[in-house]
Amino acid sequence: MRSVFSDGDRESLSATAQGAVRFDEPMSRHTTLRIGGTADAWFEPDSISDLTSILMWCAERSIPVSVVGSGSNLLVLDRGIRGLVVATRSLRRLDLLPPTSFVAEAGVSTGRLLKEATERGLGGVEFLGGVPGTIGGGLIMNAGTNLGDFKDVTASVTSLRISNGSLVTRAGHQCGFGYRHSSLPQNEIVVSATFELYPRPRGEIEQAVRDLKDRRAEREPKGFPNAGSIFKNPPGLFAGKLIEEAGLKGRRAGGAEVSPKHANWIVNVGDALAADVLHLVDVARQAVLEKFGVTLEMEVKVVGEP
Repeated sequence: MRSVFSDGDRESLSATAQGAVRFDEPMSRHTTLRIGGTADAWFEPDSISDLTSILMWCAERSIPVSVVGSGSNLLVLDRGIRGLVVATRSLRRLDLLPPTSFVAEAGVSTGRLLKEATERGLGGVEFLGGVPGTIGGGLIMNAGTNLGDFKDVTASVTSLRISNGSLVTRAGHQCGFGYRHSSLPQNEIVVSATFELYPRPRGEIEQAVRDLKDRRAEREPKGFPNAGSIFKNPPGLFAGKLIEEAGLKGRRAGGAEVSPKHANWIVNVGDALAADVLHLVDVARQAVLEKFGVTLEMEVKVVGEP
């Protein structure tokens, strides 16, 4: 696909940005599935003000902007992404607000927030022991486990409007958090959040996290690129169990496979395309609908040129 950037745009963007800019960037390098076509441009802002400047630059030229975090819950289509892709994982500031709060930028890893909270004897984010990725992506999908989710600890979220770079701050209860969902607008970029935790003995935190990780290790596939759970669990049911009972464990399409270990995971067993993954998604949806009358909803976000 033809890039939206002219040669002059490329020179101007590189000169304007303070953070790293790369053109014609393979998105397979930036997703845990190791799948995806090229992005016209890839940008890692070195600060929120740097991101603001580039958003205004894009708005003046009507250049589309997309956002990714760590790529752990993401499927990029094979034709890639037109416009600028902002990688918020480069925004990594994390500050303690005594006595029990943290302010984290969007690129702070879930593991780092959990580690800092544990070392200070602050509970509430034990669920992050089972959640990969970054704070920004976790907020957008209200990521979590059976121990909780972002909704439980989020005091406020700050984002930038893509159209003009203006800041917007919402209280946690204004973010529309639901099961693997939020109402945070798609035309904004989450840049930071404040989390309110509570005192808890460090030993209890570590034990809860250890138990969670042990349970997940028993059932989750290892050794192949993946994006975690493909579908949300329907109310009162488990997507993986439904797919397994539909007889799809081990089903392959090209280089993609419904994991033999956990049927709600599709793994890249060798040079899989996004089209292979989406084919298996369609097969699983149809089989579960026909056998159980249940419609599966994707948890993984799909982005890119159709």
